[in-house]
Amino acid sequence: MNGVANRGATIAFGSYGLKTLEAGKITSRQIEAARVAITRKVKRGGKLWIRIFPDFAFTKKPAETRMGKGKGNPEGFIARVYPGRVLFEIDGVDEDLARKAFESAMNKLPVKCKFISINQ
Repeated sequence: MNGVANRGATIAFGSYGLKTLEAGKITSRQIEAARVAITRKVKRGGKLWIRIFPDFAFTKKPAETRMGKGKGNPEGFIARVYPGRVLFEIDGVDEDLARKAFESAMNKLPVKCKFISINQ
C-alpha cells in the first residue's frame, strides 16, 4: 500500500482529531478497542466521530489444511488507511483531555498516529 489519503485528510466535524502517519490495515476489533478507550477517558463527555469503516473482508484457511480446495472462510473485516487519514474526531472537551484520550487510543492501533487540532 502506497500513496497518501485523498479524502478524509482534514478535520470536518470536531475540534480535535487523530491522524495516521503511515499506511496499514485496521481491523474492526481494533477500531472498537480504540473507541472504548476514548470514551472511557472522556467519561462519556463530548461527541466522538469515527471517520473510517471496515468494509474489506479478509479470509483465512484453517490450520493444517492441505493446499487447494478453494479460498478460506471470511474471518473479519478491515479498513485500509493511508498516511494523512483522520481516524477519529472529538468535540466538546478541552484539548488536554482530548490529547490524553487519543494517546490511549493510539496504543490500541497498529499504525503510527498523531494528535491534530482545528487550529493547525
